[in-house]
Amino acid sequence: MYGAGDVRVENVPDPALQEPTDALVRVLRSCICGSDLWPYGSMPASEKGRRVGHEFLGVVEDVGADASGLKAGDVVVAPFVWADNTCDFCAEGLQTSCRHGGQWGVDGVDGGQGEAVRVPQAQGTLVKLPVAEDSALLPSLLTLSDVFCTGHHAAVSAGVSPRTTVTVIGDGAVGLSAVLAAKRLGAERILLMGRHKDRTDLGREFGATDVIAERGDEGIARIRELTGGDGTHTVLECVGTRHAIEMALGVARDGGVVSRVGAPQYTEVPMDFGTLMRNITLTGGVAPARAYIEELLPDVLDGRIDPGRVFDRTISLEDVPDGYRAMADREALKVLIRP
Repeated sequence: MYGAGDVRVENVPDPALQEPTDALVRVLRSCICGSDLWPYGSMPASEKGRRVGHEFLGVVEDVGADASGLKAGDVVVAPFVWADNTCDFCAEGLQTSCRHGGQWGVDGVDGGQGEAVRVPQAQGTLVKLPVAEDSALLPSLLTLSDVFCTGHHAAVSAGVSPRTTVTVIGDGAVGLSAVLAAKRLGAERILLMGRHKDRTDLGREFGATDVIAERGDEGIARIRELTGGDGTHTVLECVGTRHAIEMALGVARDGGVVSRVGAPQYTEVPMDFGTLMRNITLTGGVAPARAYIEELLPDVLDGRIDPGRVFDRTISLEDVPDGYRAMADREALKVLIRP
């Protein structure tokens, strides 16, 4: 990515092992993330550009001497940050704060939107998948890299359970994943705020019981009307705008929890004295996907959930610039890349 609206496909050197903890992975599937659209819309022009992509799964081609438990031929999924999975933060399930971890596409590390990736801290980062390279489950397994785990993190952080009502703000891939996650955790009433019918129809199939197309004060009033004036126990904010967090606080029930996982495009949250008096809890944050993969994997393998349905377009690497444009223009919900 060289700047706003400027994504290019280029040849770069093949990755090679640099550390004994590295592995080389040939990418089978990658995708474009909704968070990629923020720099796509606003990144200042650059002469060098930067590699992009943080969601991928693939086949191990080579491993360093200290990357035990992995071998050539293993099909693996990579969380959207790499981590050693052994430091104190990782032990607490916070691999996003790993003392020896980092992000894809920076500091000499490959991006996931490519043919191959050098994976640092491979033993702690990669999760082996008991499937073949051509498995029909690959799209759903890829969602464990980020998007479904992010929706799950929103629901878990909010305390979604069979005893709670849920509002999900946003009908993008993360919002729909949050609906599916809330349903998986037992929520019987899930109100989805979105206005794109093809997306909210999928939301209903994922478990949404109500769809609210109104926004702002009208949307808040509609949620209140549907909940007897109270709002919902939990609110999952999956957009990342100031407008979305304001709606989230507006539809939360007194004593409720707002969990935000949308990449925030604001610097302040309106947690004023009135919100304090309502005992609203604000939580959420970036999802430690590595902490959730083993928990969620069996349900994907058994077909109990099918989060890969959020992918509605498949492209080759050569078509990645058009994939960005399609997502930015709302022509595609989430684009799957097949190198």
